[in-house]
Amino acid sequence: MLAELYYPSSLEPKDLDAHLEDGWFRMGQAIFTTNFLKFKEILYSAIWLRIDLNTFEPSKTQQKLLKFNSRFIIQIREAYIDESKETLFAKYQNHVAFDTAPNLQQLLFGHGANDIYETLEICVYDGAKLIACGFFDLGENTSAGISCFYDPEYKKHSLGKYLMYLKMDFSKERGLDFFYLGYFAPGYPLFDYKLDLAKKSLEYLDLATDVWLPIEQFSYDAIPLDLMITKLFHLQNAMKKEGVNSVFQWYEFFDADLINSLNGLRLFDFPVFLFCFGNNTSNPIVVYDLRDEKYHLITYHCIYETMFEQKDKTRFNTHLLQLSKVLYSTPSIEMMVKVITTALRKNAVGEFYIFDLMLREA
Repeated sequence: MLAELYYPSSLEPKDLDAHLEDGWFRMGQAIFTTNFLKFKEILYSAIWLRIDLNTFEPSKTQQKLLKFNSRFIIQIREAYIDESKETLFAKYQNHVAFDTAPNLQQLLFGHGANDIYETLEICVYDGAKLIACGFFDLGENTSAGISCFYDPEYKKHSLGKYLMYLKMDFSKERGLDFFYLGYFAPGYPLFDYKLDLAKKSLEYLDLATDVWLPIEQFSYDAIPLDLMITKLFHLQNAMKKEGVNSVFQWYEFFDADLINSLNGLRLFDFPVFLFCFGNNTSNPIVVYDLRDEKYHLITYHCIYETMFEQKDKTRFNTHLLQLSKVLYSTPSIEMMVKVITTALRKNAVGEFYIFDLMLREA
């Protein structure tokens, strides 16, 4: 799954380590993964990040920030929610341009009934005044930063970054191997600050290989969403040369499986696809999956019809889809074009006809 949400009844520290390594992250009392995001109707790739604490050393910038904020009082302890933190969180919310959880109770506990995480907090005080707070989870050999919030009146102290450094320092001193930062989204600058925290020790999870690589190897010419779009455009152009028209679609509900009420339905989660047999929702579609570097001809169920009107013909938002069957897979544009054109020529668009054609001719 490219987007998935899981509500474990319990989560051992070693299990949290394994989920984090696979590109999962906390959401309330659930844990989720996604490879694509949408902000202001624009889609982006989610690139998961971590810091190798075995090689991490404080930078000059971090050392200056620690010195600049040395007069503040730091307390690290088991996390709990009280009125002072909720008040600070609300004040922080009023000064940021992005959406956050409505309150700390929702942030840490969401829809879950049990507290399955070992969560610590770092509180920063100016005298007796709480000016910043950050939560992070502990695994067996890892930790994961969950949230940082601070008093906007102390903006010049870069308290968000300061809290991140404090979490990293604590984790390294504890002998942990990795500190997980969540994701960044190439082209969406809000999360770019994470790229500057520890460049020499920063790693990203490569979607195509499922391997953590040094951030220096990340290429903005190989962003997963861009590659998927490019592969579909190449197929579209190849089919056009054969006289076959196709329709490129942005799928609006690629992350619907992250919605609590829809969780577990294993919904279709590709953000882009092609209609190759007309845009009738009973006909197969084509996706490209970077994980196996193949085109897939698939069928699906329309499990819910929305109230939306598809005003933009490139944005599919009229039905919620669920994957039914993979009819054919190939890394070859030529082979996929052959299957599609043969099915169209013989007027054999139906699922079983296509499957039979592939066995006999492709």
